[in-house]
Amino acid sequence: MLDVASNTLQGPCQAFLADLCGSNHSKISASNAFSFFMAVGNVLGYAAGSYSKLYKILPFTKTDACDIYCANLEMCFICSILFLIILTTTAVTIVKETSITQEDVNHGSKSMLFSGQLCSSLKTLSKPMWILFAVTALNWIGWFPFTLYDTDWMGREIYGGNPDGNAAQAKLYDQRVSAGSLGLMVYAGNLGFMSLAIEPMAKCLGHVKRVWGLGNLVLAICLAMMVVVTKIADKARGAAVQPPDSNIKASAIAIFAVLGIQHAVTYSIPFALSSIYSSSSGSGQGLSLGLLNVSIYIPQMLVAVVGGALDAAFGGGNLPGFVLGAIVAAASAICAFTILPSSARKNA
Repeated sequence: MLDVASNTLQGPCQAFLADLCGSNHSKISASNAFSFFMAVGNVLGYAAGSYSKLYKILPFTKTDACDIYCANLEMCFICSILFLIILTTTAVTIVKETSITQEDVNHGSKSMLFSGQLCSSLKTLSKPMWILFAVTALNWIGWFPFTLYDTDWMGREIYGGNPDGNAAQAKLYDQRVSAGSLGLMVYAGNLGFMSLAIEPMAKCLGHVKRVWGLGNLVLAICLAMMVVVTKIADKARGAAVQPPDSNIKASAIAIFAVLGIQHAVTYSIPFALSSIYSSSSGSGQGLSLGLLNVSIYIPQMLVAVVGGALDAAFGGGNLPGFVLGAIVAAASAICAFTILPSSARKNA
């Protein structure tokens, strides 16, 4: 339900930004700003997750059945719910926009149900939009194994823990919450800095699609490096039940940090290109951004369904998902470099 609430808010925010922007340049700037402020929120959220005494704000969250790690997660969820309610209430109270009457909706055409509008719009979407959806879908098939298994990877493969193992293994696995949150906080910080650097990079490379292609290539390399670091950690640990040494932990956090650079690209460029393509072809920006979100969430559901079975088929670890992600991310990079248009003509 939190995920539904979050995604329901993000879509209209991105569509509203696109409506407020006139030129293609301002659309890219707005998407970068959106990515930057998401990064600020992520830093604060991951910092809260890595703080082991957060539960003391509401001490009753810690019980015999819910230890410190569990209580801290409860506090993170409580904060998320409160912030979501407060900010949504503030936005709908303060932000004003021009209402559309039923006459405006019906102007020039008969009233049509949403399903009919959606089918009609899909038929008239330009070729660049379909290519953008395909590249985005590949991008998120590559991304989602990381977002799904990042802290579990830290607990199992890096720390050598097991939530179903003995007390020592379970404790090592629990430590992955703080270590993973620290890595994600660094990742979010780099996401914010990179959001400010996308436009200069696009100018240097000639077009934002090349920045996106380069970012997807970085994603593929990082996912491959997660496999390498896992093998190194496993070899260094041997049969011992002990935390990894500082070099291995630093390598894992470094991968998180570099992935933050790529995620800034993923958070901004596809949405900016969707707005640009839809404006050039005459289709609605709001609907185009909504369909772009569909091309993000369907791959996530696909990986969520297939990922567990894939991992179980190869021994129960997270590495098969990362290998799949690396291959698909590389394919997404190639598509972004080669078939993604630099612009969309009116009748493309």
